[in-house]
Amino acid sequence: MPQDPMDFEWSYWIEWGRERILWLLAGHLLVSQVSRLLAEKYKPWCLMVYGMAACWLLLGIKGFAVILLHATISFAVAQFQLSLLTWMCSLILLSTLRIPAVEEAKRKWYDTENEYYLLLFTVSVRCLFCTSFSLEYCWHGPAQKSSHSFLWMLAYVFYYPMFHNGPLMNFDEFSKQMRRQEAFSLKTNLSILIVGIIRIFFWWCLAELMIHLMYIHALYSSAPPLEAASYWALGGLALAQVLFFYVKHLVLYGVPALLLQMDGLKPPALPCCVSLMHSFTKMWRSFDVGLHRFLVRYIYVPMGGSQSSLLGTLFSTALTFAFVSYWHGGQSYLWYWGALNWLGVIVENGVKRILSISLIQDLI
Repeated sequence: MPQDPMDFEWSYWIEWGRERILWLLAGHLLVSQVSRLLAEKYKPWCLMVYGMAACWLLLGIKGFAVILLHATISFAVAQFQLSLLTWMCSLILLSTLRIPAVEEAKRKWYDTENEYYLLLFTVSVRCLFCTSFSLEYCWHGPAQKSSHSFLWMLAYVFYYPMFHNGPLMNFDEFSKQMRRQEAFSLKTNLSILIVGIIRIFFWWCLAELMIHLMYIHALYSSAPPLEAASYWALGGLALAQVLFFYVKHLVLYGVPALLLQMDGLKPPALPCCVSLMHSFTKMWRSFDVGLHRFLVRYIYVPMGGSQSSLLGTLFSTALTFAFVSYWHGGQSYLWYWGALNWLGVIVENGVKRILSISLIQDLI
């Protein structure tokens, strides 16, 4: 039975995974386990070299050079230790991905659109990693600068399991865990690997069944079926779509999360089931945990967050969603999506504050 071809993200990553990425991840696993067994002290540098080689192999020397250039510029700007300057640099580097002339030049480097999109997605995610490292560099004192060297930046930026599509792990978490040397047990790691592969295979089968039998995205791409459907049917379609989105990300984030575990790191928690969520706040906290931690640490809290005045909280929340919308591509529909999410979070928190008033609680 033919599958629903309208979900670009699933089709794209499954195709790349089958062709090359899964093999490169297997290579990373082999390098990681050998280095943990024989030279734990040099594990970060072994994985860094492997990640750089994998990047060169997939994206070519020009794609590799673009990512290395982004990292070098970010590190150079971080030397001024000014958070605002670091953010300006990050946003400028991110904006270069949307300059038509630059896009056209990069497309000419590759034979297919899929190869160009791989570079685009990879650089977008690398921008967040460069931003995380640079801001941590700005916030740490001279005594900690040795742990924030350019070599550590490269080890972080070129760490392969999170290279193309995440999930995101902030630099302070990555470096602390990567430095920690633990007793290595091949038997324990093997059991973690087998159980992890079984779980991911189950999620993958479930996602494939959904995309081959339900045709959710094909229905959404055609107006007549939606116009003819009842409100209950539309609600069911919406629920089916977000459930597929959840299962899809269990696979896309589950594979790198398993490799992080094998490397002795603690990955961000996998997405929470959307059927268990009833609030905007919980959705943002527990679906993409790595992205949420990034946004809270580097945007929401520095801008005042919940500790500031009401207007300050509104502003810091709006700035957070504005960045998410811009990072995802900045198209008009993404700004509407960000604005609606911001409104949902604000209304939800406003109602919570009202309900916390003692008079209201007495009435209830």
